[in-house]
Amino acid sequence: MKISEIMKNKETTLSFEVFPPKTWDAYESVKSTTEEIAKLSPDFMSVTYGAGGGTSKTSASITENIMKTYGTTVLAHLTCVSSTREAVRMHLQELKEIGVENILALRGDIPKEGLTVQDYRYASELIAEIKQAGDFCIGGACYPEGHTESPHQKEDILHLKEKVDMGCDFLTTQMFFDNNILYNFLYKIREAGITVPVVAGIMPVTNGKQIKRSCELSGTYLPQRFKTIVDRFGENPAAMKQAGIAYATEQIIDLLANGVNNIHVYTMNKPDVAAKIQENLSEILA
Repeated sequence: MKISEIMKNKETTLSFEVFPPKTWDAYESVKSTTEEIAKLSPDFMSVTYGAGGGTSKTSASITENIMKTYGTTVLAHLTCVSSTREAVRMHLQELKEIGVENILALRGDIPKEGLTVQDYRYASELIAEIKQAGDFCIGGACYPEGHTESPHQKEDILHLKEKVDMGCDFLTTQMFFDNNILYNFLYKIREAGITVPVVAGIMPVTNGKQIKRSCELSGTYLPQRFKTIVDRFGENPAAMKQAGIAYATEQIIDLLANGVNNIHVYTMNKPDVAAKIQENLSEILA
């Protein structure tokens, strides 16, 4: 089923992201993990895809297994940086053959050594390619705090409008930890004429040191309340997991109360975290 249809038919949605193994050696372990998350019956699951097609085979296999075994709607990620047009078209055909209807079109991170192939420069070009390839529901990424490569948010929103104009049906945000940042961002993009649904990407933090490093790289703002939690519980893995899930739950409840009805949880392949988030929202999402 197309995600755009799911959003039309349901007042609220809860979805989970998983990532495939980098090598076939780890396939069975990751397959089992993704199956545990699929058993929670989310509205859809997204499966990531390495830049340049680094995990294309394992990603497609995980995607097919989730769809056929559990009947779960899947959003297949597709990056275009360092990929040839031929490779992208071949992967689109593969996704079509296994029954994928939804694709998250991403540029991907530019490799440290630079681009080896320059067939694509922007995600908007990939979106146009997907639009021509078939009847896919297309998602795109957005950055409430601005993309790290954009000089200012106004320019970033102009590029976002280009993606939507190319055929993007919905947007999913990068992780954020201050809901006011998202509310301000939503106001700005609506003013710019971007009216497609926006899915809020939430990251339950279970590793304090890891999230600090990640946020330093991405430029994600950490509110003082969140920093205090990490400082207090970051050295205690069990306590940090419980506190991180509680913080993410509070974020989601506030978002739903303020009309942000589509929530996407970055699970980091942790079924227990996904299950606890879902349990905490059982009556709210009923």
